[in-house]
Amino acid sequence: QGQLVESGGGSVQAGGSLTLSCAASGAAFRGYYMAWFRQAPGKPREGVGIIDATGRTTYSDSAKGRFTISRDNAKNTLFLQMNSLKPEDTAMYYCAADNRYSMTRITRVPNPGDFSYWGQGTQVIVSS
Repeated sequence: QGQLVESGGGSVQAGGSLTLSCAASGAAFRGYYMAWFRQAPGKPREGVGIIDATGRTTYSDSAKGRFTISRDNAKNTLFLQMNSLKPEDTAMYYCAADNRYSMTRITRVPNPGDFSYWGQGTQVIVSS
């Protein structure tokens, strides 16, 4: 059974940076699509971005230009580098993984219903 564990969340002032990590174990995640989602209080979970096994990425409009998703397949770790953080980025951030193939999956912002494995989340708070 696969497991995902996020880390790296915390509190930061607007304009600052944070890097989140997601350690994967128990499955061949190196071949999986992996993604970051976030959920603010009272709002639905939304996709931040997705990365495939070759490193191709797609980002949401709010993440584009500020966030970078990368993965280290040798270490089974997913990263989310977040720069120029804004108060509206405050949310619980989750990593997710799935291995179901689709030609269009990497071309669109990830949908929570498309992912089978989830981490427990890490909190990010951005103060103004």
